[in-house]
Amino acid sequence: MPMNADYRGPIELPGTIPLFPLPGALLLPRGQMPLNIFEPRYLAMIDDAFRDGHRLIGMIQPDPSRTGPLDHPPLYTIGCVGRITQLAESGDGRYLLELTGVARFRVEEELTANTEYRQAKVTYAPFADDFIARKGEDRVDRKALLRALNDFMTANDLKADWDDIDKAPNEALVNALSMMAPYGPPEKQALLEAPDLKTRAELLVAITEIELAKKNIEGEPQLQ
Repeated sequence: MPMNADYRGPIELPGTIPLFPLPGALLLPRGQMPLNIFEPRYLAMIDDAFRDGHRLIGMIQPDPSRTGPLDHPPLYTIGCVGRITQLAESGDGRYLLELTGVARFRVEEELTANTEYRQAKVTYAPFADDFIARKGEDRVDRKALLRALNDFMTANDLKADWDDIDKAPNEALVNALSMMAPYGPPEKQALLEAPDLKTRAELLVAITEIELAKKNIEGEPQLQ
């Protein structure tokens, strides 16, 4: 999804952003995430994002390894900021929007805000490479990635558009598969925190192989 804003480095992003905690939701740089917004606090968050002109939302997961109030769960320290690149009103009070990932961030401090939604002071400095499109994609083992994808689709009796997959650049393929993968919050967080595209692809393959092995142990037909 092309963006009207061209972010070339950490200094071009605001140091304070709104947070949208969502379990199992993974946004990656240049990836697209559809969202259905209906809670009043997050409707207000979207309105404020447009009002301040940045149109940026920090996607982050609650950390299931820590306990806290249901309405204010502890969060992982790393998320990904996205820009609202599409917005539609549903007619029944909801926003239907799409976020395009810009860069990952690390939470430095969660702020005591006068808004119902959460806000944090963040840094993007550890993830400066996120601003460079397709960086390191020539190091991705595409054959291993496609083999794991094919095994997963076969084991789950799913279909894929292989023509589109074959045309996709490695960065788009790795990040799209990571975002769509039906894995839990810890696995999604590990994919988010992978230091580079090659490592993310290898991790995605490893997680997929583990999940397929579990299915086989549980009595599913063995993969050939």
